[in-house]
Amino acid sequence: MFFWATHSVAELDLLIVRGNKRLGFEIKLTSSPRVTPSMQSAITDLNLNKLDIIYAGEKTFPINRTIRAVALTRLLNDIKPLA
Repeated sequence: MFFWATHSVAELDLLIVRGNKRLGFEIKLTSSPRVTPSMQSAITDLNLNKLDIIYAGEKTFPINRTIRAVALTRLLNDIKPLA
């Protein structure tokens, strides 16, 4: 598990590398999550399989094919443990 940041201010709250899987997590205190330039940089630079935005909402939903918003209230149900 890692925190990732660049000199150009892009950052990712949590990077998990397990075997050949690379998963990114951003934690946002918002009820309407959005994709940021930092997230786009992390996906490209780190070759992430997917990125989850943990947010203060009620529903988990896909934002695009790589990024989804995960409601904090659904965290334990919607994020599967790494095997």
